[in-house]
Amino acid sequence: MTTQRRAVGAYGERLAARHLQEIGLTLLQRNWRCADGEIDLILRDGADLVFCEVKTRRTAAFGPPAAAVDHRKVRRLRHLAARYLTDEGVRGERIRFDVVEVLPQRRGATRLVHIRDAF
Repeated sequence: MTTQRRAVGAYGERLAARHLQEIGLTLLQRNWRCADGEIDLILRDGADLVFCEVKTRRTAAFGPPAAAVDHRKVRRLRHLAARYLTDEGVRGERIRFDVVEVLPQRRGATRLVHIRDAF
């Protein structure tokens, strides 16, 4: 991954984390890593545990950012969530998977779309 792509992704994750905290979620982990991969954001929404994938694109030419969360990515995120629960011993009343789309605009504020229970 290029430095520019990494910077765009980090920008999107910062905005997504700020937005989710502003609407009342509590950030537990950012960029949690294990040998199998990484989870962008792990949050608590009341008693629920939320695993959040952040997708940032500079343009919508190839569709919305969430379109990049295909069946392979969903399977990987579910596996990583199970690994997190086992490794960290954290529990939630309910487990939820959200996606946050971040699409910077040429003019004005960056467009951010929070998709609750995305899969």
